Amino acid sequence: MKTEEVRIRLSNIALVLHKPHFPENIGAAARAAKNMGIRRLVVSDPYKCDLTRILRMATHVAEDVVADMEVVDDLEDALAPFQYIVGTTARTGSHRQTVRSPRRLARDLIPISQNNRVAILFGPEDRGLAARELKYCDALVTIPTADFKSLNLAQAVMVLAYEIFLASTPEPRPFTPRLATSRELEGMYEHLAQILTRINFINPENPDYWMMSVRRFCSRIGLRAREVKLIRGVCRQLDWYISKQQAGGGDPIKSP
Repeated sequence: MKTEEVRIRLSNIALVLHKPHFPENIGAAARAAKNMGIRRLVVSDPYKCDLTRILRMATHVAEDVVADMEVVDDLEDALAPFQYIVGTTARTGSHRQTVRSPRRLARDLIPISQNNRVAILFGPEDRGLAARELKYCDALVTIPTADFKSLNLAQAVMVLAYEIFLASTPEPRPFTPRLATSRELEGMYEHLAQILTRINFINPENPDYWMMSVRRFCSRIGLRAREVKLIRGVCRQLDWYISKQQAGGGDPIKSP
């Protein structure tokens, strides 16, 4: 019996923006949420919640996310319904709990999200989350960067939402073609050995030894049945051509 692969439950994931300064960032976050299949957006104590500017950035694509957006005045109230809270931060230190990468966090959220509502908490654009806000968090995540650590709020939302979305989708199964059977391969090797012997490419006294390299090469490639047929077709054509040349009085093929 095949075990079904467990993935993140996006219906239990919410993005929480605390004290965002710019309505455009709220709109861009709503669009990122829509892109990545996250339906719940919570805004806590926004500096300015101009719906016109929010919708301009969200575009019509994410209008439904904006329409369902929850706006609350207090962070504690915003986080109250959630059982697991992840804080985003660019600062690390020995006094802080273990900080995970977005990809590691997404993997860790798979079992948690099955029966728990999860909030991904983002701080204001200018300073991020303060220590008094991080106290609510069960885990911290930071987005790895090069020299410049500061990210635009909407960019940070997209990175986290993207990794969470990936963890919610089944891994694509690698395509494995129908490979040639041993019988098909052995018939091809025998055919090849005959042709290569006729054109003096391999030593007719010990063809198996010389064919070993050919076998290794073909095994490394992993030939399909139709490719074996193609090679045997080439062999037949070469066989016909050699016979025609010899019947017409042509010189036998000699090794260079």
